Amino acid sequence: MHSLLPFILVLILLIVFLTIFANKLKVAYPILLVLAGLAISFVKGLPILKIDPDLIFFVFLPPLLYEAAWGVSFKEMKKWWRIIGSFAFLVVFFTAFLVAIISNHIIPGFTIALGFVLGGIVSPPDAVSTGAITKFVKIPKTTTAILEGESLLNDASSLIIFRFALVAVGTGQFIWQDAGLNFLWMLFGGVGIGLLVAQIFIWIHKHLPTEAASDIALSLISPYFMYWIAEQIHCSGVLAVVAGGLFMSSQRLNYLAASSRIKGASVWESFVFLLNGMVFLLIGLDLPEIVAGIRAHGTPLGTAIGYGVLITIVLIAARMISAFAAMLATIIFRPQVAHQQQFSTRRWYTPLLMGWTGMRGVVSLAAALAIPLTLPNGEAFPHRNLILFITFVVILLTLVIQGLTLPYLIKKTNPFKGYINEEENHQSSKIKMKLGLKSHVYTFIKNNYESQHPDDPAMQRILKYWEDQSKVQDNSWMNGVSKKMLLEIFSQQRIYLTNLNKEEEYDEELIRNQIYQIDLEEERIILVFDKQ
Repeated sequence: MHSLLPFILVLILLIVFLTIFANKLKVAYPILLVLAGLAISFVKGLPILKIDPDLIFFVFLPPLLYEAAWGVSFKEMKKWWRIIGSFAFLVVFFTAFLVAIISNHIIPGFTIALGFVLGGIVSPPDAVSTGAITKFVKIPKTTTAILEGESLLNDASSLIIFRFALVAVGTGQFIWQDAGLNFLWMLFGGVGIGLLVAQIFIWIHKHLPTEAASDIALSLISPYFMYWIAEQIHCSGVLAVVAGGLFMSSQRLNYLAASSRIKGASVWESFVFLLNGMVFLLIGLDLPEIVAGIRAHGTPLGTAIGYGVLITIVLIAARMISAFAAMLATIIFRPQVAHQQQFSTRRWYTPLLMGWTGMRGVVSLAAALAIPLTLPNGEAFPHRNLILFITFVVILLTLVIQGLTLPYLIKKTNPFKGYINEEENHQSSKIKMKLGLKSHVYTFIKNNYESQHPDDPAMQRILKYWEDQSKVQDNSWMNGVSKKMLLEIFSQQRIYLTNLNKEEEYDEELIRNQIYQIDLEEERIILVFDKQ
């Protein structure tokens, strides 16, 4: 352990540096992390990172899914539920079926059940990879909402396929009636457990005298409880975390104080960043070991690479076929949407790009590593190393090839011509919302406090401030000069407070709290300026 800890710390440092470098190059950081992990794995004498397959789901998936559920817009998910549902379930089942049939025909000794194991592993696209790649190009919020909503649910559907396929491989049979009942129990039981555990944690937040630190600690353990309890009664732990996370996210204002929300967001951002970074590094680090495994079983490396390339082509083709099928279904069954100007301008390029966003990543890796080493009868799991290798090839190819070319394709085809209007409407709604909010606050103060405290100078100052705010239509006063001046003022305030902290009469906590307020104000100014 003492020799492994410095290695892990160096990997974390490498994740930070590579992410900074990726942002400079405007390349998605998962791509560099995978390639770096692969390069490091060839260095002789380094410790070997091994994770228990039984723990891989429990360690990585719950917090990643929980954080994604907090970040997604439930409102947008309800708005686009048809296409999200079709991509998260129908497309995943279709993809897994194609992978199972083709792998059964091309890989010697590969049964249909093993094909579905592989299909369940590689069928779900990775939201982290897609988000990291698309942040360098402008895409409509509707497309982002669809991709985010799909990524939340397709993990559950693919892992359900994976679980049933594992049972079929282990028992040698598949009973459809039992499978149907088990599927319903996993589906509804998982959602129910997630909502129940979420209600318990919300009650704890509300009724116990928690503060920001304890609130954050509770938020860190809640997804693990959701997942673990659901798995103990053979429900879908993934669905439990997704359902519980969505519910707690929608209720966050009712049980979390502002300080808990602000500090918790920073903690979760760093935590999930490190988890994702470690997973993508593991992808590269474990590849040489998997290569040794397939060679030990007599499979030529070139043949195994060929299998991986073919499965990758199948995945891309299946997603594109599904995207065009969804477009045709919209034209036939929802012509009012199909004839909208925005839809017509994106008609042919959008399905192509939706099909090209199928980068694989964290969930596929976790599922592959979770394949048991042996069957229930004690025999070695058939073709385990080959399945792992194909999964790694799929992740590498989709990340590197699709990941590097997706921004170029979006810029080249320019499928989102209606996006400018969408952005203008969004900015107009934002200005209207802010003006209405300021007017509401001014009216509230005037009606409830002005008559009660007519001679109070502090009250008059507050009223005057909100009266002025309610008359400001937008943030057009903010420009490069004013931003530079304000940032210099904030810097001077920090310098003054830092020097003030050297004097004995001032408590350091008081100084730190004031600096934190300045930091929040600086973030607000930067956000206002950057969004103009």
